Amino acid sequence: MKLSVVIPAHNEEGCVRSTVEALVDALASEGIPHEIVVVNDSSTDGTEEILKGLSEAFASVRYVNNRPPNGFGFAVRRGLECFEGDAVAIFMADASDSPADLVSFYRTMLAEGVDCVFGTRWSRGGKTIDYPLHKRLLNRFANHFVRALMRVRCDDVTNAFKLYRREVIEGCRPFLSHHFNLTVELPLKAVIRGYSYVVIPNSWTNRTSGVSKLKIKEMGSRYLFIVLYCLLEKWLSRGDYRREEEP
Repeated sequence: MKLSVVIPAHNEEGCVRSTVEALVDALASEGIPHEIVVVNDSSTDGTEEILKGLSEAFASVRYVNNRPPNGFGFAVRRGLECFEGDAVAIFMADASDSPADLVSFYRTMLAEGVDCVFGTRWSRGGKTIDYPLHKRLLNRFANHFVRALMRVRCDDVTNAFKLYRREVIEGCRPFLSHHFNLTVELPLKAVIRGYSYVVIPNSWTNRTSGVSKLKIKEMGSRYLFIVLYCLLEKWLSRGDYRREEEP
């Protein structure tokens, strides 16, 4: 099974090189067939030059430019339009996600035969390093709200770092989210539309360079919109979008 990794990157010259190199090293050392697709989201720093060098240095790395409209959701959607693997993971350019965890996600998907692997930073075995307190409080409130409302097993729905088979991505279209709320739309649609999933622990490390693109004050209503949209689909679609089970 070929693994694709989509990395959205906007002005990440301080960390994207080390992030990609660590991924290539981890996946190659484990013998995992892979490609890494970095989406340059109209960066104004040296990000694109670094990506050119990485694509020349590693056969498994390529980059695409995301033209306006820009933003996290549009950049991820651009990557999801052009990946070539049998499964795809969304991975952060700031090295907050762990290559070792991605290997674990991949092995779990193969061993369990599931359609999706969702990580959790908050259950036993998960961990966070230098997670800001105010973000932690907001994260736990939001995730407990989503979990109770949608009745999903995952307690870390808002984390972008998840692994999906290609058919899940195709089966969850069309995507509505323009911003970080795509991280909620993808897993909720996957669950509502009948795809199987497993939840395993993973780690998260706060960035040491660059600036976070998540603007909490701007995202609250957008997260709520997509959660309510998914809830309406669950209640009112009568299973019209639900995957047909194989005999």
